Amino acid sequence: MLELNGADASAPAGDLIKDGSEMTFMQDVIEASQDTPVIVDFWAPWCGPCKTMGPALEDAVTQAGGRVKMIKINVDQNQNLAGQLRVQSIPTVFAFFEGKPVDAFQGAVPPSEIQAFVTKIADLGGEEDNGLDDAVAAAQEMLDQGEIDDAAQTFAAILGEAPAHPAAFAGLVKCHLLLGETEVALELLENVPAEIANDTGILAVKAQADLAANAVDAGETAELRAKLDADENDHQARLDLAMALLGAGETGAAIDALLEIFRRDREWNDGAAKTQLFKVFDSLGPMDPIAQTGRRKLSSMIFA
Repeated sequence: MLELNGADASAPAGDLIKDGSEMTFMQDVIEASQDTPVIVDFWAPWCGPCKTMGPALEDAVTQAGGRVKMIKINVDQNQNLAGQLRVQSIPTVFAFFEGKPVDAFQGAVPPSEIQAFVTKIADLGGEEDNGLDDAVAAAQEMLDQGEIDDAAQTFAAILGEAPAHPAAFAGLVKCHLLLGETEVALELLENVPAEIANDTGILAVKAQADLAANAVDAGETAELRAKLDADENDHQARLDLAMALLGAGETGAAIDALLEIFRRDREWNDGAAKTQLFKVFDSLGPMDPIAQTGRRKLSSMIFA
């Protein structure tokens, strides 16, 4: 755990997960928790563990499908509030229900414990939304089994009842991407409801859509490999190869190709390799092992 200090940053906005403050705490937490449990994450931009635990909390809250909300409190900007709740180190997480704190923990914890905590808090509000949650789970299972058309129809039906359901919206976009309908996916994302536009699941699938759009014209991998055999410093060919590999689902190989560009010339094309790497990492999510490995490799190159 880390002691409180000073800095500045921002957090996701929206109805499900958003920034809070001393001025809005009564409305966002005390009043809102009368109906729906609210998790409050006290964090700071300089806090290393917060950078891992915050996104994991957001993912778990998103997966709960609206049965729990999350408010992020920057302790540097809200020191009086942190003091009133006796927040002495961060990350510190509180859960409120019916206007009162009902649970809390301090320090970084494993993703499994975060998921269990969010599930427990969401269950305090009852099971009213389980019908939609079950439908989303069923659609996701279809998607995992390759039944993409059926999954798309189920996600669309869920959105017919709950147009701002983040997991269903992200799932439908992902279906179109898997079907090769990148333009349809991008059009959907252009019309994403404002209250879920900054949801972590939506941001991840948006990154996937952007990568898919760039991968369309990347060229055949064999031709691109031949170009690299002729000139290993042909960075454009290596970048195109990375995008082609992404389009083929070879994410690890694509990351390696981008890292190789960065190793050879990190400033090439205004840092294009680093930019694409961040897009890939965002599309995979903070807990993905391939993304975590890629981030570590990139960090070691940056600070070498």
